[in-house]
Amino acid sequence: MTFQRQIQNRNATQLFSFAILGVLALLYAPILLHWLDGWLNKSISTEHEYFSHGIIGIPFAAYLSWINRKKWQRLPDVNHPLGVVLLIIGGIFYLSGVTEWVNLSFPAILAGLCLWLKGIPGFKLQGFPLLLVFLATPTALPYLIAPYTLPLQSFIAGSAGFILSQFGMEVAVDGTNIFVGGRIVEVAPYCAGLKMLFTTLYVCLMLLYWTGALSSRRTTIWFLSTAVVLSISANIIRNTLLSFFHGTGQQAAFEWLHDSWGGDLYSAIMLLLLVPILNRLDGYFSEHEAMPESES
Repeated sequence: MTFQRQIQNRNATQLFSFAILGVLALLYAPILLHWLDGWLNKSISTEHEYFSHGIIGIPFAAYLSWINRKKWQRLPDVNHPLGVVLLIIGGIFYLSGVTEWVNLSFPAILAGLCLWLKGIPGFKLQGFPLLLVFLATPTALPYLIAPYTLPLQSFIAGSAGFILSQFGMEVAVDGTNIFVGGRIVEVAPYCAGLKMLFTTLYVCLMLLYWTGALSSRRTTIWFLSTAVVLSISANIIRNTLLSFFHGTGQQAAFEWLHDSWGGDLYSAIMLLLLVPILNRLDGYFSEHEAMPESES
């Protein structure tokens, strides 16, 4: 009888889990498909394009939750009151019809379910997948910080102008504008590399978690700092190339790198460089941390 009860309880739990997944799919599948279509076809707002790293981040979060499913099932059923609060907030946000709030309802509902079903231990278990979902949720953050990117824009414009002048080109820089061959290229707020920087830091978090290097504070700090420098440097080179193409009348090359798949290829190559950088840093710090033990 006890064995039969265990089977019945397990079946009831599985049915309840499937029911929750079904409701979430009905509520958020259209929204997630809208995000995906916007990120792939650039049919979404400029600000929301900054979160296109969700193309890889959200599936990765789902994968992490899946491989943790047995640990999740072994956790005791504990209801945390904060879960109800988040579920109510998520429901209000979803029903509001305001785009930003509807988007934010997704991570709010997921976090609320974790707390309500498994308490703090469940929330901690799914903490990183929840973080990935939250950081991939389109919000107005890029729009809010765009007015404060002027120093970065000016730095990029000055650096690009300096590089081009080293190749004997007649270049003039005026604030965020680069004049090459009588043509002007503006390093606008959305050309300051924020999208690349967001994506770079997001991928860095994924790599740190996947390799286990996230537990090392020194490796994490150095890797994220190096990634920021790499992202800014890559954007300087990109704006230099764009200024060169536009100033020399190579409009096809300019559009390829600026609006077409050339920009995606450039970003992908830059992101791939993060892998050997992390391996080098992780190996370096692991070796130095192990040295005192070997000497003793």
